[in-house]
Amino acid sequence: MTEAFSSIDHQRMAHALRLAERGLYTTQPNPRVGCVIAHGERVVGTGWHRRAGGPHAEVFALREAGEEARGATAYVTLEPCAHFGRTPPCADALVAAGVARVVIAAEDPFAQVAGRGMEKLRAAGITVDTGLLREESRELNIGFFSRIERGRPWVRVKLAMSLDGRTALADGESKWITGEAARADVQRWRARSSAILTGSGTVLADNPRLTVRLQEGAHSSQFSAQTVGAGNNSLSPGPVGEEGWGEGEAFAPVAPLRVILDRQLRTPAGSHVLAPVAPTLLMHASDASVPVHLEPIDRVSLPEGAGRLDLQTALAELARRDINELHVEAGPTLCGALLAAGLADELLLYIAPVLLGDTARPLLGLPPLARMADRWQLRTLDRRMVGEDIRLRLRPGM
Repeated sequence: MTEAFSSIDHQRMAHALRLAERGLYTTQPNPRVGCVIAHGERVVGTGWHRRAGGPHAEVFALREAGEEARGATAYVTLEPCAHFGRTPPCADALVAAGVARVVIAAEDPFAQVAGRGMEKLRAAGITVDTGLLREESRELNIGFFSRIERGRPWVRVKLAMSLDGRTALADGESKWITGEAARADVQRWRARSSAILTGSGTVLADNPRLTVRLQEGAHSSQFSAQTVGAGNNSLSPGPVGEEGWGEGEAFAPVAPLRVILDRQLRTPAGSHVLAPVAPTLLMHASDASVPVHLEPIDRVSLPEGAGRLDLQTALAELARRDINELHVEAGPTLCGALLAAGLADELLLYIAPVLLGDTARPLLGLPPLARMADRWQLRTLDRRMVGEDIRLRLRPGM
């Protein structure tokens, strides 16, 4: 049974979570994990997972601690791995280092770990306590947990609208409703995602790039992590401290996969989403003819229902491809379909202080309601000003 945690335990695990955030944009498809090794109030080692295929957080922390790891307490934001993957098991490394106690925020649901890491530690006589800041750890890795536990990515739908709830003029013109600060903020949300999804209509109308665009030479201090807020599961911008990427050290987010729902493969030659700067996946109907210019592009056919591609199957396919967080930037039809089907886990809504009039296009294409009691309920996770615009983070339910 997990013991009561001290104030020092809370401080050390909060430190480990801040370290884990340093991998917010770079660990895909792995979870973001941090580790602190300490003797009481004295920290002897810290580490965080930087990139998939590289050393895990525990390895960095143990290297820094050296012999002082013996008899220490290790605070880890996710259960240490117990299997040989691209790296050896971290549970074995902790045992070999002689730590006396391991405090774990969240259990790892991945089938090859799922309690085995804790079993190895306990079998070696190490005290293991779990659950300290569990919800904060799960929030930081919300897409990883969604993929493993639900078999689909965490779906975050980005929307931008005027004060009167419009997204574009009647002719489709939409650049730009929001200001420069809001557009830069969107790049952070793209960067933390495994994939960016849109529909063929958006590709035809706007020819988007769907890439992460930073200022040239951007460093982690400029592209700061969205810090996990203790106790409220909310993310808020926070500075990158002395831990993590070194001062002036350039870093590169993992390029999100660009996913196009293109039922009849209408994406034209020369479209930005076909440029080789990032990977692209086209999802289409089984009877679609493949144009010559799309033959080299990764494609997968999906079943259809009611004349549209099956969204549940699309998400399951993306989970199979290790997509954790799916960022959606699409038109009102696709965004509305995701919400109506219960597949939109979160809305990222930017509201600009402008008016577009009643002939402009609506925010979402949703079926009509017969009663007010049938309305879609949303709860607000976070609200803030981003430049002159308001940003709301919303999730379905109350």
